[in-house]
Amino acid sequence: QVQLVESGGGLVQVGGSLRLTCVASGTPSKLDTMGWYRVTPGKRGELIASITKDGTTDYADSVKGRFTISGDSAVSTVNLDMNSLKPEDTAVYYCKGTWQLATFWGRGTQVTVSS
Repeated sequence: QVQLVESGGGLVQVGGSLRLTCVASGTPSKLDTMGWYRVTPGKRGELIASITKDGTTDYADSVKGRFTISGDSAVSTVNLDMNSLKPEDTAVYYCKGTWQLATFWGRGTQVTVSS
């Protein structure tokens, strides 16, 4: 059974930095993609960063230039380095992984940016 476990969330001040980590286990092979999806109450969820097993990355405009996604060559662990954090980055961040037609989700980790 595939499991994704996030860590690294917390409380940070405006302008600060945090690193989120997601570790995948139980995968039959390399995941096709891994990424980070965030949900803020009252707002639409947003896929903010993703990385494919060949290392191709993609970012939402809202985080481009501030967040960096990275992963190991097996795409079993991904990190999200978040810099220059803003209050609007406050959300629950979920790790998302895909393999063939299946999608897997972590339980989420809270990130709160205080002003």
